[in-house]
Amino acid sequence: MNAEWTSLKGSFLIATTGMDDPRFDRSVIYLFSHTQTEGALGLLINKPAEKLLLSDVFGQLNLPQSDTALPPLLLGGPDKVTNGFILHSEDYQTLSTRLIADEIYLTATQDILRDITLGKGPKEFLIALGCASWQRGQLEDELSGNIWLTAPASPQVLFHTPFEDRWHLALKNIGIDSYRLSAVSGKA
Repeated sequence: MNAEWTSLKGSFLIATTGMDDPRFDRSVIYLFSHTQTEGALGLLINKPAEKLLLSDVFGQLNLPQSDTALPPLLLGGPDKVTNGFILHSEDYQTLSTRLIADEIYLTATQDILRDITLGKGPKEFLIALGCASWQRGQLEDELSGNIWLTAPASPQVLFHTPFEDRWHLALKNIGIDSYRLSAVSGKA
């Protein structure tokens, strides 16, 4: 095992212009798990579902309809597409809630969905179907191939930035002007 290995759990992955997989073009992924032995799991946080509404999901689960406006449902990634993941603020916790980073929690049970519809859920949240996953060593290979940039995650980008601006702002937060980003990368 590499002694210099560092977990990126709680960080953003930002797709570079060298990304050749259209599913991840200009994507920002929040990594909620990253271990040296098991690989990584994350959620795309800037790809709203175009044909499926959160109210449709609530209806399929026989949950009460919310009186409050619901955010768009996100396509969290191409893996585990029948699983729902809710990233949220620290003001909501159950026995199944996991702390990911300083102010960010993950809950993946129907209880949180019911609580959201009843107005008892977290103040800030996003809901995604599916996730992105990497096998052991795969993400590190992609990082060394300049497919992704890493950045500290921010609740501002996660919960308060319009989806279409998240890629630009995540890059800006690490000092990169997305409009000057080259599609050609190299290695030093």
